Amino acid sequence: MESGLDDSSPSGGEPDWQVEQAQALLAGSSYGNDEQEKPLGRESITKSASRYFRQHRSKIAVILSLLLVLATTTLVWWIGSEAPVTSNPWQAALDAAERQHDYTLDRYWDFDAPPRRREYWWTIKNIELNPDGVYKSMVVINGQFPGPMIKCNEGDTIVVNVRNEGVNATSIHWHGIYQNGTNWMDGTVGITQCPIAPGGIFTYEFKINGQSGTYWYHAHQGTQVADGLYGPLIVHSRLEHHSQKVHYDSDRVVMVQDYYHDPSGALLVKYLEPDRENAEPVPDGALINGKNLRDCDALPHRRCDSTTAGLAIFNLAPNKNHRLRFINTGSFAEFQIQVDEHEFAVTEVDGTDVKPVYYHRLNINPGQRYSIVLSTNRITTGSFWLRARMITDCFAEQNADLIPEVRAIVQYSQEELRDTGGLSHQLPSSLDWSDSIEQVCKDMNTTELIPAMIAAAPEKADAIYYLWGNFQIGAWRLSRGFFNDSSWKPDVRSPTLSRFIRAYEAGNESFTSTRNGLNEVGSNVNREMVVQIDGIQTIDIVIQNFDDGNHPMHLHGYKYFVLAQGHGYYPWDTYSSLDLSNPLRRDTASVQAYSWLLIRLVTDNPGMWALHCHISWHTEAGMLMQFLTRPDIVGKWSLPTAQTNMCEAEGLEKGMTPSDEMWSGNPG
Repeated sequence: MESGLDDSSPSGGEPDWQVEQAQALLAGSSYGNDEQEKPLGRESITKSASRYFRQHRSKIAVILSLLLVLATTTLVWWIGSEAPVTSNPWQAALDAAERQHDYTLDRYWDFDAPPRRREYWWTIKNIELNPDGVYKSMVVINGQFPGPMIKCNEGDTIVVNVRNEGVNATSIHWHGIYQNGTNWMDGTVGITQCPIAPGGIFTYEFKINGQSGTYWYHAHQGTQVADGLYGPLIVHSRLEHHSQKVHYDSDRVVMVQDYYHDPSGALLVKYLEPDRENAEPVPDGALINGKNLRDCDALPHRRCDSTTAGLAIFNLAPNKNHRLRFINTGSFAEFQIQVDEHEFAVTEVDGTDVKPVYYHRLNINPGQRYSIVLSTNRITTGSFWLRARMITDCFAEQNADLIPEVRAIVQYSQEELRDTGGLSHQLPSSLDWSDSIEQVCKDMNTTELIPAMIAAAPEKADAIYYLWGNFQIGAWRLSRGFFNDSSWKPDVRSPTLSRFIRAYEAGNESFTSTRNGLNEVGSNVNREMVVQIDGIQTIDIVIQNFDDGNHPMHLHGYKYFVLAQGHGYYPWDTYSSLDLSNPLRRDTASVQAYSWLLIRLVTDNPGMWALHCHISWHTEAGMLMQFLTRPDIVGKWSLPTAQTNMCEAEGLEKGMTPSDEMWSGNPG
């Protein structure tokens, strides 16, 4: 049972008093105390041993018991905390979290281990932290920010027991995980579940099949991800070192995020109020693995103490290759990332291993993941800046407190130091690249990123769905996000999945009559756009962006084929020039301002799946729709009792996006 972090024991090893007692007993158990030393034959040895065991059997029993406890504890630690030594797993998880703030992966990981059950115990709380020096109320797991890293093998079962001691209701979405056969564990409030109320407990359990790579988890209630509720999820494959075409000697996670000093709930209300015209909140700064260092003297209006803050440090052995798994865990900003004086190979995109392509800068949008392999072969110096810069040209407003660049330190080190310490006294003096940074928010060139494992896209689509996304100003001068004529507003007490299953069981034609296409009967299309697709089909989705902002589009439950992207209006003759031999497969692709995106999807995963912009502010403004795939299977599901019982709890509305009605009739 994994106590909320990784494969380390929550007990911390054998208690000192037990070890000391065992040593004392062993010290008093020497042969030769009862008689003079002399050469012994086999018979004498047998008699002496028999007499000794009779005289000291109680003492020996204690020693053997202590050694058994010590061996058992060591075995538990070695196999990854399969069972907690304590009877209180919640407390064990909290204790273990205090020792775990490193996101380096185990070089001795057993990729060939048989499938196993990995269980975690998470307590969610609001606590005040100052990750860059400025204090803020944050939502964290087991007191840890960022959250604990889940590590597993393909085929493992993940069990996460969540106890919500936070102020608001919450949920956990497992970003990029297929949830094949466990759609109700996807964690999407208003779609697959009701949120976990304050004081509530819920257990997520799902098996990971058919995928590996870099993923993450995050809150999916309101904008809680901006307040710290997220962490990495790494799925290893038996073929990992074969499908990764560049050998590497170390492996670690690097999370980058835009960071707000104000609570996200207050920012969300301000963003959604009348006359804002989609002016997203501008960050105050950024973090790398939850770290940065701000000058408190420059922030006199904030409560700030930078003595406990610092920069992230990555200790990398020289003359070796190192895998860095980048995740943009932010709410808004696209980052451009570099390591001074180093080129690197991109080797993974959203869980898809790709053939190495070399760059010196990496663009990454919210929700996306890229692995790079960096060679520590420079001789100019021993430490280098890792720079993550937000593309500020995409911000609608100014923020006087904004520092758009966050840095970490890449330090060549022969010693195996944890990434949380071991900083040399001298800061890097490395050189920045001379070319200017990106000024347009958009994806990397996906035509250059070719999957290492060949998988051709189906030749033809059975249907094409055309979505136009934009922001519209409606009643009370409210700016809201739309797909076609629908702006999503979740029902936290009646998720779409639950409603469909109940209707299907009752033979309600609201859902059963719509075999394919937009379901205009079973849901209010103005608030919930549901496209229902029967059977396994190949569908194309054209997303036309009429907005002046970039939208990273994340689809739950699937990876899709990225067939084409372009600027302006979608040209329907695009089909004549598509390369279907091995297109990139990912779960989050961006459609830049006034542009289009063409993706292809095989609807073989039953469930109710969200497609939404992964800019948190845009999702909460309504830019989300749903695909119901394989309804013939979904309708026969029976949801777990614990799942349906959550919808009866008090406090589910706490932390959700405010209703538009709060501004109803307000002229100002």
